[in-house]
Amino acid sequence: MTKALADMRRDYTRDGLTEAQAPAEPFALFHQWFADAVKTEQAPVEANAMTLATVDPDGRPHCRILLLKGLDEKGFTFFTNYDSAKGQHLAANPFGAMTFFWPTLERQVRIEGRVVKVTPAESDAYYQVRPLGSRLGAWASPQSRVIADRGELEKLLKETEQRFSDTQPHCPEHWGGTASCPSASSSGRGVPAAFTTASTTACRAPTGFLNVWHPEQSTARDNLPQRPPAIAAGLDA
Repeated sequence: MTKALADMRRDYTRDGLTEAQAPAEPFALFHQWFADAVKTEQAPVEANAMTLATVDPDGRPHCRILLLKGLDEKGFTFFTNYDSAKGQHLAANPFGAMTFFWPTLERQVRIEGRVVKVTPAESDAYYQVRPLGSRLGAWASPQSRVIADRGELEKLLKETEQRFSDTQPHCPEHWGGTASCPSASSSGRGVPAAFTTASTTACRAPTGFLNVWHPEQSTARDNLPQRPPAIAAGLDA
């Protein structure tokens, strides 16, 4: 099994990320790449799917897949139950890291920075366009709390349905949007054989990105210099 895993690899044949392709405004590159992903990636891949990493009070990292639901000058927005494990992690340590991976395009983007709650009005605006079942679930689901069995969850949902049988559910205080205001980002593309490209951007939040862009030339991997963990290489073959 170990050998089978070691032999699992693919060739990345698309062009790398060149200095000429690196715009002064990193949001512009993300918008371009995200638009490409929306057009190119097909089910089951979701172009707005991302990994969110947080750290608990004991310093242990946790990660999970979420969906990006907003992108503007405030940052990258996702919605969650603030009482969930990730919500509690971010309340104690308001810094997170995100990774987008688009396999068809052989691209990934890493984003790191401070995470802040959006306004209640912004949370409610998104909450109201969600399907009814999702809105009720925000009230019923005891996030990150151990329950006896599925029957308990179904009971909670039924009680919530009865509670809002005569009125539309409103956005609960424990649920809402969270925006990552980037302080650094890294964009990588897969390239052939033992070559890798990466671009790293230092950013200033929340007013906007600093105009700092440091593309690294394609270099044989064995000759790559040591780099800080925050500066990611491209896709690993």
